[in-house]
Amino acid sequence: MMKMQPHAHAHDGHDHAACRHAQDHQRHAAEALARAEKLCRERGLRLTPIRRKALEALHADHRPVGAYDLADRISPPGGRRLAPISVYRALDFLVEQGFVHRLSSRNAYVACLHGHGASDVVAFLICETCGGVDEDSSPAMRQAVAAIVHGRQFVPSHQVVEIVGRCDHCRSAHPHE
Repeated sequence: MMKMQPHAHAHDGHDHAACRHAQDHQRHAAEALARAEKLCRERGLRLTPIRRKALEALHADHRPVGAYDLADRISPPGGRRLAPISVYRALDFLVEQGFVHRLSSRNAYVACLHGHGASDVVAFLICETCGGVDEDSSPAMRQAVAAIVHGRQFVPSHQVVEIVGRCDHCRSAHPHE
């Protein structure tokens, strides 16, 4: 199993280890991975080695990861890079099961820490400074989105809200930017 720790390095003068995004991922990653394993067993599905490595790699980072970067991260060291189609198939499975979310605005993926249901409305707060992502869901947001889609007689296939801005940590570290 991969060591599940966020990348603890400074990027653009920003210490990712001090971010709440990174701390949340580190604190909840093992629990979320165990939940994924349990749900696969209950659903009679296989968490294949590629699917597991992809999920572990996504849990090891608090920022969205693109499929090609993920392929580099989970390919055997010194071996051939995994075929992109294999990585995309693993990601499709992980998204279908609710273990991973795809962020359309970033064309990248982030591990789900909270075990949302497939029909839950999930909001992602994406920091444009550090790249960290926080996810949230609430009954009030679910009701508001339900009212919108019902009023338009629209049937959503997935319900994701992406909000881009600056996280508290980045605003505190660079208050005048």
